[in-house]
Amino acid sequence: MPQPHDVVILGGGHNGLTAAAYLARAGRSVLLLERDDHLGGAAVSAQAFEGVDARLSRYSYLVSLLPQRIIDDLGLDVRLVRRRYSSYTPDPTDPARGLLIDNEAGPEASVAAFARVDAADDAGAWDAFYADTARLADRLFPTLTEPLPTRAEARTLVGDDRIWQEFVDRPLGETVDARFTNDLVRGVVATDGLIGTFTDLDDPALDANRCFLYHVIGGGTGDWDVPVGGMGAVTGELARAAREAGADLVTGAGVLGVSGEGHVRYRVDGAEHTITATTVLANVAPAVLERLLDAGASAPIAPEAPGIAPRDEPPFSDESLSIPAVVRERLRRLAVPEGAQVKVNLLLTRLPRLRDSAVAPEAAFAGTFHINELETQLDRAYATAARGEIPSPLPCEIYCHTLSDPSILAPELVASGMHTLTVFGLHAPDRLVERFGNDALRERLQAAVIESLNSVLAEPIESVIATDASGRPCIETKTTHDLEEALRMPGGNIFHGPLSWPWAEDDAPLTTPAERWGVATQHPRILLCGSGAVRGGAVSGIGGHNAAMAVLEASGA
Repeated sequence: MPQPHDVVILGGGHNGLTAAAYLARAGRSVLLLERDDHLGGAAVSAQAFEGVDARLSRYSYLVSLLPQRIIDDLGLDVRLVRRRYSSYTPDPTDPARGLLIDNEAGPEASVAAFARVDAADDAGAWDAFYADTARLADRLFPTLTEPLPTRAEARTLVGDDRIWQEFVDRPLGETVDARFTNDLVRGVVATDGLIGTFTDLDDPALDANRCFLYHVIGGGTGDWDVPVGGMGAVTGELARAAREAGADLVTGAGVLGVSGEGHVRYRVDGAEHTITATTVLANVAPAVLERLLDAGASAPIAPEAPGIAPRDEPPFSDESLSIPAVVRERLRRLAVPEGAQVKVNLLLTRLPRLRDSAVAPEAAFAGTFHINELETQLDRAYATAARGEIPSPLPCEIYCHTLSDPSILAPELVASGMHTLTVFGLHAPDRLVERFGNDALRERLQAAVIESLNSVLAEPIESVIATDASGRPCIETKTTHDLEEALRMPGGNIFHGPLSWPWAEDDAPLTTPAERWGVATQHPRILLCGSGAVRGGAVSGIGGHNAAMAVLEASGA
């Protein structure tokens, strides 16, 4: 029978592993339960193509928000490679030219790069804009591993009312339009507010602003780095640190129910167990936690219960409610977060040639390659997807891991010139699954990604896609529903739900350690430790760190 533990952690993603390592190092007895047969959650490396020795970062793929403090505290052997090129964006109206942002270029070269796309006047605006985001990063990033500041305290830390108003109080679209004149430049800047977030840039709800803020403050610089060895190397180190500290990490353990008293029911190898912990840390989406709480720790649960309601059943019953269908749909979407992206992994025999012959593919694909992301295209794509249709062209962002780190490929593949591509398609919301069906949607979105790619290439991408051991093209597409099925992310939302500002509102209760660290739930013994925590999004370990700090503070450590 399972022995009592101080802490039981639900989910073995990177945040759960971070919390396990911190708490075990502090002398707590820790049991981590992971339903899959491996650890890592969305931050894993996988051999995606049959018979091909290539280990891709299958889901999450870049690192920005992982604090050096966590790396140092846990003694992680993690190497991150800084990319020379920030981005390349071909002009959709004339793909024979594009904007290449070279981090090592001098002022004259930078102005010339902007002039290529008729945006010379925006070169200085670009520098000024990112000087402002650098101030945000410098002042706010260190607070992510400290108790929550209040909004007023965060504003004081930033120390510039103009910057605060432009990035926090005003919709992102208004700020971008006020600072830049060129449609292409506006789009490059604005996409950081739309990654995984289905919203309009001018929406006063400011969802784009919150997404943008997390994308530009990472590491105190806003840089997005390549993890050497892929994402699996990061979570592998976290798992090592947790095990060496004494944490008990159990895979193949499906959690069936949780109670507010700290009782956890789970199943391993067909046998059901119940354990009581002083504290339960939930490294699952808040919506998943609510369903586990509804199931309870003692109520009968079907053996196959996955912790997520089947897609054809709403998470609540509205049969007796006489309310309009549109209202029911809004309530359903509030209960089930909606992701808004498609992820495509490819293995290429070589990099494709560009229509822009002045830019080498090795430079264009080394940073973030933006395709069909003019601001006007982003606006149209959002409107199209909001109507339940697939945008055409589909805005896409691409990066090539192997240009920065070829170690994820076998030496013979590197020698032959092979490369990986990771495509992140925007404005592909989960609601499209309901209209097209998941299999049909996957095919349509993959075709849309290929079409978008080919619009800026000098040769079809299909001509350079490698084949696996069975002769099939090495291309893998993941819809929001595929993410939900594989990772238990409701609606395929990569942030586990709506992002929060990295501070507490001035009137928010901050009386308990859990509230001060942004990990509280309605149950004092249950804390969030994943992406659904305040400041928990992306591959950062911040949610796990902050949950561990709350546990230690509550116990007087």
